[in-house]
Amino acid sequence: MVDSRQLFYTRLFNSEEKCPSYLKKVSEHILKKCAGLPLAIIAISGLLANTERTEGPWKQVEDSIGRALERNPSVEGMMKILSLSYFELPAHLKSCLLCLSIFPEDSIIKKKVLIHRWIAERIIHTEAGYSTTHELGERCFNELINRSLIQPAMTDKFDRVKSCRLHDTILDFIISKSIEENFVTLVGVLSLTVGTQGKVRRLSLQAGKQKELIVPEGWVLSHVRSLDVFGESVKIPSIDKFRHLRFLDFEYCDQLENHHLENIGMLFQLRYLSLLGAKKVNKLPEQIGLLLCLQILNLRFTSVCELPASIVNLKRLVHLLVTQNVTLPCGISKLQALEKLRLFSVYSQSFNFLREFEQLQSLKVLALDFEDYNCANRVNVENVSKKAIIVASLKNLGNLLSLTVWDGPEFVRQSLCPMPLSLQKLEVLRSSVLHVPNWVGSLVNLQELRLDLVGVEQKDFYILGGLPVLRCLTLKIDVREIRNTSLTEEPEVKRVIVCGEVGFPCLRIFNYDSQHAVMNLTFAAGAMPKVDDLQIEFDPEETEFLGTSGDFDLGIENLPSLLKIRCVVHGYVDSSRVETAIREAANAHPNRPTLSN
Repeated sequence: MVDSRQLFYTRLFNSEEKCPSYLKKVSEHILKKCAGLPLAIIAISGLLANTERTEGPWKQVEDSIGRALERNPSVEGMMKILSLSYFELPAHLKSCLLCLSIFPEDSIIKKKVLIHRWIAERIIHTEAGYSTTHELGERCFNELINRSLIQPAMTDKFDRVKSCRLHDTILDFIISKSIEENFVTLVGVLSLTVGTQGKVRRLSLQAGKQKELIVPEGWVLSHVRSLDVFGESVKIPSIDKFRHLRFLDFEYCDQLENHHLENIGMLFQLRYLSLLGAKKVNKLPEQIGLLLCLQILNLRFTSVCELPASIVNLKRLVHLLVTQNVTLPCGISKLQALEKLRLFSVYSQSFNFLREFEQLQSLKVLALDFEDYNCANRVNVENVSKKAIIVASLKNLGNLLSLTVWDGPEFVRQSLCPMPLSLQKLEVLRSSVLHVPNWVGSLVNLQELRLDLVGVEQKDFYILGGLPVLRCLTLKIDVREIRNTSLTEEPEVKRVIVCGEVGFPCLRIFNYDSQHAVMNLTFAAGAMPKVDDLQIEFDPEETEFLGTSGDFDLGIENLPSLLKIRCVVHGYVDSSRVETAIREAANAHPNRPTLSN
């Protein structure tokens, strides 16, 4: 009971002491009925967190639980708790939750794919107060997390949940509800018996170790809204049977081949198509241009090298995700709804395509690859012209929020000024840039920045520190990339002191990777006043910078807001001494930041 109280009161009030006195009695009664089951406590606290904090509504929850848990806490009572949580949900959240019954047990489910599913099937619609349907999808996802009906799996650097999983008991519960309401039809799940289906709305094919999984004959599939395939032994059904399909996910489907997509043009309501990782697919049919409702097309890690000309007819396409070696057709300017395009090789595209590029005024997320796969180690005059065209285009993309650039050292050093002031995220990867380019200082709305550099000096930190709203900074220093620059020898390494006058007024996360360079940073008084997450990576064998006492000293005590340190030490020389020094510095810090590696 002591552990039950701690779990219950912490989730609802942060501590037992903060529970209002008028809710203490009813809380104890609810806890008693939960019979020490952690999942029951988590589920019921998730329900109460969204209930008015007065005695009446909480008493109703207590009465609704009844004595079921006391009679049989392992099965009947647990289902009672989950039923209560489920039936308290608004109608659209019930449907959002039931969609998770599509996935096999122990799946890690990506948030963005889940939201795309909800949107494609029109389970959620734009409401007042939300500028986009995707924002509403984020809210629905967060509500299911807050109600403890789904569990966070992975988070990003800002601790935002990027994927989720389901507790086995909750999965069993929502599967039973999905079958009861004919919401999802599961084929291949060993514990379920596949019966005669009158009308299939959502079809999930899950192959185990059976030789081949086939959709039973006689099923009416013309009303299926979503089709998901899990497992290599699923026999791909004929697409022309799914006339009203809205969501089609063939992600990492190794058995999918070109002929399976021949009749895809008949899916006139299709809004989402993912062939991610389907490596046997190397060509898309021209019929794909008939999918006039298509909003998201994911071709990453397929073998497709060229998109059909008909792709430009997809006027509602919002996301186009391809692998860098894909050639895109002329007429791209017709895709006026396009907001995300990644990742394409600039030098593989035609001049006509590149000239049209600046007309994509809705573009918000863009990833470009400047590696020349055909003319390595020599100047290509044609590519110089293509670079000039894309530079001019970028300057005119006034709604661009995120830009990723691969393998573009000259492009980055010389060409990116001015950039759209709207830019909030910039990644310059594998580009062998000697120092921070001056034009970076003009990006006044930049919140997230990653730069792969050959070296870093004091002046570079003054440029970066002047960015007024920068929240996350990642610097990867690699002197081995000197071979890709105009320099003939390694530049002199100078000590860099980060102090209060450098700036960084909003920086929260700082990641400094000098695994293949000298660790030359020292934090002085007032440095990075809001940084609470520090990640450093280095090799002591590369580093001569040691304190006068012979101990490694970064000046961590001068980061006043520090809460987390992640330190990765490579090599063997002095590694234990360095790790000890970092640990002692963390222990001596007033905030006692957590240390991990």
